[in-house]
Amino acid sequence: MKATYQKYILEFKRPSGTSRGVLKTKETWFIQLTENENYGIGECGILRGLSVDDRPDYEEKLHWTCQNIHLGKEKLLEELTEFPSIQIGVEMALASIAASHPHVLFSSNFTQGKTGITINGLIWMGEFDFMKKQIEEKLQQGFSCVKLKIGAIDFEAELELLKKIRKDFSPEEVELRVDANGAFHPNDALEKLKRLSEFNLHSIEQPIKANQWESMADLCEKTPLPIALDEELIGVFDVTNREKMLQTIQPQYIILKPSLVGGFLQTKNWIDLAENQETGWWITSALESNVGLNAIAQFTQTLQNEMPQGLGTGSLYTNNIPSPLEVKGEKLWYNPQLKWGKI
Repeated sequence: MKATYQKYILEFKRPSGTSRGVLKTKETWFIQLTENENYGIGECGILRGLSVDDRPDYEEKLHWTCQNIHLGKEKLLEELTEFPSIQIGVEMALASIAASHPHVLFSSNFTQGKTGITINGLIWMGEFDFMKKQIEEKLQQGFSCVKLKIGAIDFEAELELLKKIRKDFSPEEVELRVDANGAFHPNDALEKLKRLSEFNLHSIEQPIKANQWESMADLCEKTPLPIALDEELIGVFDVTNREKMLQTIQPQYIILKPSLVGGFLQTKNWIDLAENQETGWWITSALESNVGLNAIAQFTQTLQNEMPQGLGTGSLYTNNIPSPLEVKGEKLWYNPQLKWGKI
């Protein structure tokens, strides 16, 4: 089996704002396998500034991985523990080359085009009018769950936006999720959560920065609205530490980005630990191309979680890989009649 890798720069259709800055491009890497007539592909969806494997030796490790692909999945994943985005790239690529179709890694009603996956509409940060326009567009498209990035503009303006949404749409009509990306300070986070709770929100993601377990545990105990951990999960490699973190913080939900936590096996481990203490969960993409989004969506379908998932990122780019993925209404579909484009 021969393995190669290549870099690919995804271009955003419009700059997309988060509390960590405005994104214009997204770097990703593909691992491509060939063996006789078989072909496989996996995506290493690194997020610079967030992924724990955002390191100077990243490409060197990719090169090592391709040179040592003969070691097999189990050994490679063990050696790549500190490189979760390469772990999932290896998992994808090996599943891809073993499959009857290189882009059907987990065959199901989803890949046959019979079932769609319910997703949330994603609202990017920006000025009040820009965010309001996005929300109106998502609601017109048929989304019943929208997720707003908050924490970058004035908090009072964000509350005003939520107030406007709730004036027009009841909690029964639209489920609202917000994601603070750790933007709140522990000293005033609880007060902000209390004010946010007035708008009947489903949940808030990562209200304070990660690695403040005691502060986060205190928030989860006192919060008037459910808290979902996101960045908190990044870099927690050891299963014992994962269990300790969940037992210490006692979150209402965890959000799993397979590219950031080490792929499908590691995601499943997090889910098992969460369910053991009755913590809810859902899965979110991490701005991968359609190659990675497709694999993550197929994996998600096998888990049979009925909550809206965070898999609506495929239309963000001008140069995404053409794929059978389609968003219709509030569901992500795989249309087997559509062809994959070349990288």
